[in-house]
Order: sequence, then structure tokens, then C-alpha cells
Amino acid sequence: MQKDLITEIMALRDASIDELVKKYSELFPGKKAPTNNKIFLWKQIAHKMQELEYGRLSIEAENRLKGLIQKYDPINNKLYRPKEEPGQNLKKHSSLKDNRLPIPGSTITKTYKGNDIQVKVLEKGFEYKGKIYKSLSAIAKEITGNHWNGYIFFGL
Repeated sequence: MQKDLITEIMALRDASIDELVKKYSELFPGKKAPTNNKIFLWKQIAHKMQELEYGRLSIEAENRLKGLIQKYDPINNKLYRPKEEPGQNLKKHSSLKDNRLPIPGSTITKTYKGNDIQVKVLEKGFEYKGKIYKSLSAIAKEITGNHWNGYIFFGL
């Protein structure tokens, strides 16, 4: 049965957006597909299919997982980020990091045209190939030769 599920999930990778939206509404009755993003829909559908086949995590396991994420996941862990007060001027407080960025010391990795790219997140800026950059966009431009939004290029 496991191979059938994997085969079905992998076949959905090649499905059209309309087919994925239809499959989504079958698996999530009464809910409209939240997006037309093919990859996102495929992942949501694959997760639901596996959940139906193998069951959900127990409440205890889910709570333990949430606790581990809160404690150890630098991207999602808000404890390591400065508190943002309402009405606070972001330019005045340049130490506030964008929540899409991992904490300083983390490494952002990406494979681009067969090359592995590693960018170290610094307190102020980023390090790529021993050079310090102010933004991820500058690194993306260095790599591709074209202007990119750095967050999009690195998938953050």
C-alpha cells in the first residue's frame, strides 16, 4: 500500500493547477484551495494523503514538536529576536531583524545551477565567499548577474 501512496503523490507533481485544486477540495471538504501555487498545493495534498493513510501525530507528540521548534529552530524562534513595539520606527532601531532571516551565525544554503551556495548570517549583513554584503539581494546579484529579491532567491 505504501508504494501506491508514493506513486499517487509523485504523479500529482505533474498535475495541472486545476487538477490540484480539484484534489484539494476532495481532501479538504468545504475548503477552497488557499492559493494557485502548484508546489504549495502539492505539499498540502501530499501531507493530507499521508495523514489519512497513516494517521496524525498524537497531541503529546505535536506539543513536544512545538516545544522543540520553539527551543531549537532559529528561523521560527521569536525568543531570539528583539521585541517590536507598536509604532516603533524601524530605521531608528536598525538592530531589528527581518523575521524571515535565521538568527546570526546561521547559514543559508541554496543550490544554483549545480553550485552549492552558502551564506552566513551576521549580526549586520551577510558573508559570502569571505566578503561581507549588506543584503541578500546584493549576493543574489553577484551570483546571477541580475537583480533579484534576496529573500525570494534564497527561498526565505
